[in-house]
Amino acid sequence: MSWEQSAQAWIAEMGEDGDFARRFVLDPVMRTHALAGAPETALDVGCGEGRFCRALNASGVRATGLDPTSALIEEARRRDPSGRYVLGRAEDLPFADASFDLVVAYLSLIDIEDADAAMAEMARVLKPGGALLIANLTSFNTAGADRGWVRDASGARLHFPIDHYLETRAVPVAFRGIRIVNHHRPLSFYMRRLIELGLRLTFFDEPAPTADAPVERAEAYRRAPWFVVMEWAKSRDAPNEPSSARSTP
Repeated sequence: MSWEQSAQAWIAEMGEDGDFARRFVLDPVMRTHALAGAPETALDVGCGEGRFCRALNASGVRATGLDPTSALIEEARRRDPSGRYVLGRAEDLPFADASFDLVVAYLSLIDIEDADAAMAEMARVLKPGGALLIANLTSFNTAGADRGWVRDASGARLHFPIDHYLETRAVPVAFRGIRIVNHHRPLSFYMRRLIELGLRLTFFDEPAPTADAPVERAEAYRRAPWFVVMEWAKSRDAPNEPSSARSTP
C-alpha cells in the first residue's frame, strides 16, 4: 500500500484535467487564489504527475513541483519537459529559506505522516509577503472515511458518519486500483500549527461543486463535508535570510 505501487493507477485516474473533485470543486477556487497575488514563483508540494504545476506554468508562474514518488515525478517530466520537477519530501524541502512567492499543498497534507514538519518547511521556504495555499480533505470527512456512507437496504445513501474526531490516525484508502494511506487529524491540528508558524489566515472556504458539475456526483459532494481551502499569508516583516543548510538544486 504505497504511492509507488499506486502511481500508474493514479496517473490514469487524473488524466489531463483531473478527477471530478479537482475539476468541479477545487480547481475553480485553487486557480483563482493561486494567481490572485500575481506570484512569479511557486512550489507545489506533493505535485503528483504535475497537473497543477502545468496550469501554473501556463499562467506565467515559474512553478516547481516536488513529490516523493519517483514514478509520478517521471510522468510530470514526461508531460512537461520544460518544467521543473524535484524528487523530495515535504518534511525536508531541498530549497533555501524564502525561495517562493507561493507554496501550494493541493490535497497533499493528508498523505504526509509528519504534517507538522511539512507545514514548518512550507512556511520556511515561503517569501515574506507570500502565500501558502492549502486544499485538504475536511477533518469531518476523514473522521468517517474508514466507514464511508451509511446506506439503506437498497443502497441509497442515508448519511456520512463522523466518529472519533479528535483522535489522529492513519486511514487506509483504496479506490480504482489506488491503495494509499491518508491521515485523519482534527482541523484544530492544522489551524494551531499554522498560527504557531506566524502565518495569518486570509481565506477559508468549503467549496461546493460548480453549477456545471454532473448532477448525481454533485449531490453527494453537497450532502457530506468534503474539502477545505485555506490561504495563509507570511508577514512581510518575517526574517528573509537564506539558510546555509539548504540550497536550491
